[in-house]
Amino acid sequence: MRIDKLNGKTSLALVPGAVVMSEPKASSPSSGGTYKGWLFKWTNYIKGYQRRWFVLSNGLLSYYRTQAEMGHTCRGTINLATANIVVEDSCNFVISNGGTQTYHLKASSEVERQSWITALELAKAKAMRMQAESDDSADDYSTSSPPGSGQGRGARCSEVQSTLRTLGNKVEDLSTCNDLIAKHGSALQRSLSELEGLRLGADTGDKVRQVTERATLFRITSNAMINDGATLPPVSNFTNETDKMGLYQEASRDFLGLAQAHSKRWQRALQAEREQRVRLEETLEQLAKQHNTLERAFRGATVLPASQGNSASNSQGNSPVKGDMSDEDEENEFFDAVEDAPQFITVPADPKYHRRSGSNVSGFSNEIGMDDQSLDEQSLVFNPESSQPQEAEPEKKRRTRIPEKPNYSLNLWSIMKNCIGKELSKIPMPVNFNEPISMLQRLSEDLEYCELLDRGARCQSSLEQLCYVAAFSVSSYSTTVHRTGKPFNPLLGETFELDRVRESGYRSLCEQVSHHPPAAAHHVISERGWTLRQEITLASKFRGKYLSIMPLGTIHCIFGKSDNHYTWKKVTTTVHNIIVGKLWIDQSGEIDIVNHQTGDRCHLKFAPYSYFSRDVARKVTGVVTDKEGTAHYVLSGTWDEKMEFSRVMQSSRGGPGGGLENGVDAKQKTVYQTLRARELWRKTPLPDGAEAMYYFSALALTLNEPEDGVAPTDSRRRPDQRLMEAGRWEQANAEKQRMEEKQRTVRREREREREAAQTANRPEEGTHQDSHKALWFERTEDLVTGESVHIYNGGYWEAKDQGTWEACPDIF
Repeated sequence: MRIDKLNGKTSLALVPGAVVMSEPKASSPSSGGTYKGWLFKWTNYIKGYQRRWFVLSNGLLSYYRTQAEMGHTCRGTINLATANIVVEDSCNFVISNGGTQTYHLKASSEVERQSWITALELAKAKAMRMQAESDDSADDYSTSSPPGSGQGRGARCSEVQSTLRTLGNKVEDLSTCNDLIAKHGSALQRSLSELEGLRLGADTGDKVRQVTERATLFRITSNAMINDGATLPPVSNFTNETDKMGLYQEASRDFLGLAQAHSKRWQRALQAEREQRVRLEETLEQLAKQHNTLERAFRGATVLPASQGNSASNSQGNSPVKGDMSDEDEENEFFDAVEDAPQFITVPADPKYHRRSGSNVSGFSNEIGMDDQSLDEQSLVFNPESSQPQEAEPEKKRRTRIPEKPNYSLNLWSIMKNCIGKELSKIPMPVNFNEPISMLQRLSEDLEYCELLDRGARCQSSLEQLCYVAAFSVSSYSTTVHRTGKPFNPLLGETFELDRVRESGYRSLCEQVSHHPPAAAHHVISERGWTLRQEITLASKFRGKYLSIMPLGTIHCIFGKSDNHYTWKKVTTTVHNIIVGKLWIDQSGEIDIVNHQTGDRCHLKFAPYSYFSRDVARKVTGVVTDKEGTAHYVLSGTWDEKMEFSRVMQSSRGGPGGGLENGVDAKQKTVYQTLRARELWRKTPLPDGAEAMYYFSALALTLNEPEDGVAPTDSRRRPDQRLMEAGRWEQANAEKQRMEEKQRTVRREREREREAAQTANRPEEGTHQDSHKALWFERTEDLVTGESVHIYNGGYWEAKDQGTWEACPDIF
């Protein structure tokens, strides 16, 4: 190809031998059908398109950063035989092999892009034929003459086959070019027709330029076809063009006849190879699953207590193994993470411990050395008679269904691609990605299994009570396993009350106390002997493939009878497959639950999900220790199904005989001898049809149910949230934008008032970033953690009883 500069424009011409696309100062053309030139390649979302040197040769498209790298460093290569070439617009096109490699390329002009497309299509056709010929080489060898036959006849047969292959390649090239010529000829004809009927005016120049470009594309493709014909085998014995064309036509007919005769055999052979490959893949997959199952069974038999092994096997027998559930969805994204070695090993305790009473093993306290009957089912199972109100008030009938989620399609990536690295709470999102509850209501969902705290309040042992608090902290994540929708961001001053005194004995109140950063204060008081409070600030980052949500803040649980004060923090939530595939959620991190009254501590570890891990998916393990660090209970389970705990009777470092396990020296682990495991908590199944109702639990279905007497700022009164629940998403989006703009106007007005106050009263008197003051919570310093938090200051439930809401702002 030759590139000339005429009148400031680039002119391209194809020449026989090599097809080269370049710029001035580019490398000279090379022989062998090579195509070279500069293109812009999409690299990442930070750098965008970058200029790269591309080389097309022998059916392979390779690229380099510079021409100097061609001799030593290739940045990437894609085989055109299995690639798809898609034109996006006038300058952009995409080359993909359907799997691991995809090149998003951009040319400097439409003419340059068409030159590349023409060369790529021809190279792809040649590469496909070369691949088919290599696949059939064994068949050709088997049908050739035996070694004992004459060599002359074999040479002639080989020469004929070579000639047929060459003619066939040229016929395919001519056919491809013919299709391209027909395409560009039609476009040129349309442009000429438009030009004929065009009056002289302002858009004459545009039409003339369009016709010129079409004519250039037509000339490029025509030259490509002529040059392919010029490289056919020499036919010097024929003196006129008619004889030459007759030769080509006859050779083409012979080639087509041979191809049609053998095409069915080639197709059958290819289909047989594909079927055999599928069978091999299925066999390997089954072997891998069986190997995984056998390893789990072996580890459960040698490491876990007998009851844990039985319960695990029963759960696996009744439901699919969690590690295999995601295998059904090939679009899920998994991480090849190195499996963390367990920090401890549990083994069944000696039978003598089951018969002992009042024992004090290894310096255990007397309350832990009590008879094992203290852990019987009576102390573990919730006793409804002891917690029901004295007066038999009828419970309010709550709704069990909400309108089903409409099927509105929206491309998440079209919105999220501009949000990489930003704070998610500052990004305006349509309601299509939401679920019809606010973040305050989602925070109230932590009370789904509040009966765990009711049981903990009745415990005589602080260590056993700590086990129930740990189970409660894990249970709050069970409602998130399928919940990929985003809750509504609360408006500043928005509240949400959850009055469940009749059903569960508690009252809950949430208020959005800050907008930047977004923070919500939560206070729960229960008639059954416990109080829960927390202030949570969400920090979220979008990383391209996944979204990380980091809750910041401390959760406090106080039991009134024993004055035990527990604190803990939440783990990180990760939403995977944001770009491609099915969204799925994982919880990972560690939690330390501390009893500030006694010094007891529980350390929980949420294992991140890994496809290659041999453990149960979504696994949670933990150890409960006293202030001296002596272990008393071992916790195990999953955050989406159940939690169990086992009494530790004796502990020791390493195992008998030492050795290695999972690549870690067994002497570095603690071996706990435990009693039979008992169930602390099990997830309640979701209601029927939950998949069509945003996977809401029974409690979540009632959170947005209209109630009389709630505050004007309650989340149930949000018009956009109410419209979304009713399936009117377009009106919900419009209402959401209206309320957000109203909130911005109020914020700007508040900032102007603050600046005026600072000017009048000196800057040092107005140093707060936001002058908003919460209505039902008061900022103070926490006496336990020393953090600056919002504490409930009272008055809400009294205002509800009196129906006096004059102090509430108009936020909706």
